[in-house]
Amino acid sequence: MPWTDDRLLVLLTEAADAVVDALAGHTDWSVVDPGRGQYAADLVADAAALGVLDAAGVGVVSEESGRRRVDQLATVVVDPLDGSTNASRGVPWYATSLAAVVGGEVRVAVVADLANHRRYEAVAGHGATRNGQPITPSTVTQPRSAMIGLSGYPPAYLGWRQFRAMGAVALDLCAVADGTLDGYMDCSWNAHGVWDYMGAMLVCGEAGAVVAEAAGRNLVTLDPTDRRTPVAGGTAELAEALLERRRSFTTPGAADAGTGAPAAS
Repeated sequence: MPWTDDRLLVLLTEAADAVVDALAGHTDWSVVDPGRGQYAADLVADAAALGVLDAAGVGVVSEESGRRRVDQLATVVVDPLDGSTNASRGVPWYATSLAAVVGGEVRVAVVADLANHRRYEAVAGHGATRNGQPITPSTVTQPRSAMIGLSGYPPAYLGWRQFRAMGAVALDLCAVADGTLDGYMDCSWNAHGVWDYMGAMLVCGEAGAVVAEAAGRNLVTLDPTDRRTPVAGGTAELAEALLERRRSFTTPGAADAGTGAPAAS
């Protein structure tokens, strides 16, 4: 049976629900891999999502467990617990992000805001919702009027009205999609894997916001070793202005690809 958008939406919803159930009452916030910043809760969330995805037989690209079933037409990109450091400290900004890719195209996304019980959904060509209600981004076009979400920090003030650094890029980008933030800028370099942004990228695009990559690279990749530098705006004008400012520091392709502050996780 082919993987239609409707079937994929049901699958991603079931995987998100499994993570919610697995983390209900979870109390072990020990770090199991300091080098990766991986928490015990990350592994619990990953196991819950994989239980659903493995049973369905789709390909998977997960932050916690890598890639499996590479020969499948449909692949689900999953960050089981984006913002796990926030979750470990009781900061209410963390999520599960899932995106279904079919034939190289992102078709369906579900981003579950685990702390605030909100769920963002998007299906290619059919818009984006938050808790079932259609969302649209803000209409701000200039950085001087914008509130921007940041990951990492820039070397200088770049002209925005205000900024927030909240620590979970999936939710930061969804906040651009629904107009809570006007834009987003990754001020680190090559710090984000595809699982961090792909689900929210589709939510943004279907809501009418623009997500681009600071060096002009394709944001759709299934290679778990790839890293990208996303920038977003609720309008095309704001996105382009933020891209111009982002390109003013940290040369793309520099020998030290990790230049810049680390991204939150």
